[in-house]
Amino acid sequence: MTVRLKLGAQALAIGLVLALLALLIWKLVKDNGGGVAPKVDSGKVVPAPDFTLTRLDKPGRLQLASLRGKAVVLNFWASWCRPCNKEAPALQRVWRQHDGRVVVLGVDVNDFSGEARTFMRKHHVTYPVVHDNQNVTSPPYGLTGLPETFFVDRRGRLVGHVTGQVSASELRDGIEEALRA
Repeated sequence: MTVRLKLGAQALAIGLVLALLALLIWKLVKDNGGGVAPKVDSGKVVPAPDFTLTRLDKPGRLQLASLRGKAVVLNFWASWCRPCNKEAPALQRVWRQHDGRVVVLGVDVNDFSGEARTFMRKHHVTYPVVHDNQNVTSPPYGLTGLPETFFVDRRGRLVGHVTGQVSASELRDGIEEALRA
């Protein structure tokens, strides 16, 4: 093989790899755009995608729709996520402060249930927590990472969304919006 032919083959291979990488990035962006997060971020109020998952805080299953009539702070997290560890105490405070008017619902995503329970003990989590080890919630919600928090009004509609660690002011504002709607 000549040097010129080798260089041409290498350039073709690099071009093919770059094209495949561009296709992968396009697919990831397109798939995440299919969830509700971008709609909520643009100010639209949309129904919260329903799910039923196994509980980690006690035996049984929990369906999101069963919480209608209450405002819900829907927090997606995992035990290995550092920002999730940092925000857990604030979520626990919100749960205690609102005395049943607002439900904090944790969704442990793609995690081992034992590690999730260790996380819950470490942070003294007493709010309801469900386990999504099949990744059924990420596509409909359009999750792009962890943590992510959604605010659900009493009618089951998403009225707010925070990507990343949620601050105390974001929690307050999101809960006010969920209670007002």
